[in-house]
Amino acid sequence: MPDELPAIFVTHASSVLADTAAGLTGSEIVSLTAAYAVEYGIDLPHPRYPFDAHSKRTALYDNLMAFSPRARYRVIRELCATPTVQQRNGEAANKLRMTLVAKYHNLDDGAAELEVSQGLVAGTRQWLEPFPSTLELYGQALQKYGLGAFRRNVLDDLRLGLEKLLQTLFGNTKSLENQIPALGSFITERNGSPELANMFVKLVDYYAKYQNNYVKHDDAVIEEEVEFVLEITSSFMKHLVRMATREAG
Repeated sequence: MPDELPAIFVTHASSVLADTAAGLTGSEIVSLTAAYAVEYGIDLPHPRYPFDAHSKRTALYDNLMAFSPRARYRVIRELCATPTVQQRNGEAANKLRMTLVAKYHNLDDGAAELEVSQGLVAGTRQWLEPFPSTLELYGQALQKYGLGAFRRNVLDDLRLGLEKLLQTLFGNTKSLENQIPALGSFITERNGSPELANMFVKLVDYYAKYQNNYVKHDDAVIEEEVEFVLEITSSFMKHLVRMATREAG
């Protein structure tokens, strides 16, 4: 992984964050970058507004380049998530943040490590091989979780992956919530105990409600809970595929 956040990427980031029509204003650029400069104890080329630079993009680029690579990474990542940027140019900012994290996450001092059970992950991947659409979504969720970003997207990928798996197993296009009534009979018809069937139904019901509450609100997602949701989704998927290999009695 690169140890530098190259100028070409900073140029691109500046064009998004300081977009002429939808980006930060000149005064916002100065106030936001100045706050980081105070924290890191550095001087900025453009510490006040109006600045000498011929454009907002140039001013933001110059100020960003004054930071160390790791600090620069953090500033860009956090600027992408500010309410002002999200409101004015959220789609482009989220795409920028995704690219930043995917290519340069080694510069993130706070990036999350993949702490979930590697045995569970490996086993789930193996069981999902006959279900490529679910496997792809599961892999995307693992990647995003490992990068330590996009918690809402991790939950969204996991939910959609489980939903697609059930659609394939049950031969329909129903939503996750509408699959719940059929789960119990699916398990008992394949020699699963009634107790397991009841527990499974209740767990998936609570799972769906949890997802509905949090999947639309990234800021509300509790970081420590994402690991649990990832592991329980893995267990759901693995057990469902395993049950599907049994003939219904």
